[in-house]
Amino acid sequence: MSFLAATFADGEVSFDRAVFSGGRVSFLAATFASGGVSFRRAAFSDGAVSLHGARFSGGAVSFDRAVFSGGEVSFRDARFSGGVVSFFSATFAGGGVSFRRAAFSDGAVFFNRVTFADGGVEFVGAAFSGGAVSFNDATFSGSEVSFGGVAFASGGVSFRRARFRDGEVSFTDATGPAPTELLAAVGTASGTVVLPPTWLPLNP
Repeated sequence: MSFLAATFADGEVSFDRAVFSGGRVSFLAATFASGGVSFRRAAFSDGAVSLHGARFSGGAVSFDRAVFSGGEVSFRDARFSGGVVSFFSATFAGGGVSFRRAAFSDGAVFFNRVTFADGGVEFVGAAFSGGAVSFNDATFSGSEVSFGGVAFASGGVSFRRARFRDGEVSFTDATGPAPTELLAAVGTASGTVVLPPTWLPLNP
């Protein structure tokens, strides 16, 4: 199934409860400019789903309560420059999900109450230069999540009440100030959290 370079503007498009299992689904270089696109409660269980190079510049895109349980899902080189993208209560429980080199420059992206359990999720080389990105109340449990080499701007990224249980979350070589409430969350972690040396003196 291919939506290569498609433009979603105005109106509402629903993939609610869709099952992406086996094969390949491509939103490569798609543009989400206005209106609404929903993947609520969608299941990504095998195969590959690509949003490589997608542009999120307006409107609302929802992955709320979606389950990523196998296969590969790519948001590599995606650009989040406006609108709202939400992953409220989504579950990442196997396979691999990549936000490598994604750019978050405006708008709002919510990973609130997301569960990262098993599999791997990477934000390697991503840039958080503006807008708001929230990992509030997210649970990191049994997965490997990498924020290696990420560039953080001041104040735009929050880990308020995030829970780090089992697995490993790495911020190796991250630059800029520590995200809001991250160090407080790390102070109660039972899993492994790797921080860059420049943040360590600020640990509570």
